[in-house]
Amino acid sequence: MSGPVVAGVDGSRRSLTAAEWAAREAARRGVALRLVHACPPLPRRVSPVPGVDAWQQVGEQMLGRTVADFRARHAGLEIDGKHTAAEPAEALLTAATSAGLLVVGARGWGGFDGLAVGSVALRVTAMADCPVVTVPETRRTGTGRDDWVGPDSSPGPDDWAAAETAEVQLGFDAHAPAEATVAFAFRAAQERGVPLRVVHAWALPPASPSAWMLTVLEEDRATWEDQESQVVSDALRPWRESCPEVTVVPDVVLLNPAEALVRASERAG
Repeated sequence: MSGPVVAGVDGSRRSLTAAEWAAREAARRGVALRLVHACPPLPRRVSPVPGVDAWQQVGEQMLGRTVADFRARHAGLEIDGKHTAAEPAEALLTAATSAGLLVVGARGWGGFDGLAVGSVALRVTAMADCPVVTVPETRRTGTGRDDWVGPDSSPGPDDWAAAETAEVQLGFDAHAPAEATVAFAFRAAQERGVPLRVVHAWALPPASPSAWMLTVLEEDRATWEDQESQVVSDALRPWRESCPEVTVVPDVVLLNPAEALVRASERAG
């Protein structure tokens, strides 16, 4: 996790918002920021040779301006840019092999209104060799309101400050903890000096309804929830002992895991 923070940029406001998040994370870690722009070649049948060359030049110029802008606004942070003719996902996966963290916008220029996550973000999140952060189009900072939305607005200093002081959240399967994910979350909370909320979603046993009615007895539900809470506590004990400065807030919820994490994310940094 000591490699540079890599951010994919395509000139869209969404990608620049993600790159800004990446710059702040690189500064916090004391590592370099690398901005990657992928500009796959146009098919020859679509564009003549001069058009293909111009297409690459436009991409290089956009990346150069972005790097210069970020250097001006983040003095002291080592920043470089890499322009490549590879497909975007391939370019980012290649960059991830030597990165400590890869940061992408949830979607860039592509896709359509209402699309939450683009194909590039989905692919690199699933396949990258390092942790991946996807920065959504709409950011929430724990206040319950939208602080900035969409490509025509951008975050200000107060927005970033609020987002970075909100709690870190960890999706946690206490029955099969993902060690690398837990380590990443504890480190993130430690670096920010914020609490770590550990979200563990559980489900009722398949045979939980009583024999005489299709309901779950409250005492049974309470017993199962207590058991889940104990499993979470036991699984977290080694991490709490190794990182005593991190305030851990277990959050055991009877929900579908995805729904539990989406709900919790409204107050997460």
